Amino acid sequence: MNQEALRIEVRVRRQRSAEKYKPARVRVLLVAEAPPAADDRYFYFEDVTKHDWLFLGVAEVLLRGRPVRREKPASLKKLQEMGFFLIDLKPDPADGSPLQEYVPDLIARCRALAAERIILIKATVYDAAFSTMGAAGLPVINQRVYFPSTGRQREFREQFARALEAREVEDA
Repeated sequence: MNQEALRIEVRVRRQRSAEKYKPARVRVLLVAEAPPAADDRYFYFEDVTKHDWLFLGVAEVLLRGRPVRREKPASLKKLQEMGFFLIDLKPDPADGSPLQEYVPDLIARCRALAAERIILIKATVYDAAFSTMGAAGLPVINQRVYFPSTGRQREFREQFARALEAREVEDA
């Protein structure tokens, strides 16, 4: 299979996995930078065995405890029931291209999802999209939330919790 066909196949697999856990009504939309480069890892993949930092960080805060890997489908179902959904700014893994060029499509996808609030995860996402999304009238929370990679989990939990507590969307 050529590279382009493989990229499309993985993108479709990610979309199907996310769709399975999409809430009927999106209360809080989480926007991350891009899916992982590894084809076997993604927030909505049920059988990720390592480096599932974003899922673990989000679930730990929202479900009030460290999720057990083998129970990931049940945890994803709980997030769905709570009205949380995650999308990526860039539909394919990061490749060094400027994130700003993906913001117009992100705005269209956010409007279609009609979330009550939007939280941007990762400083690069916040820097690329916050002002434009706010100017577009989207309910984006003015809180920079760092990605929960190795060494930043505590910082992520604190920032993510502050973003969740924000009662009003601030002007961009």
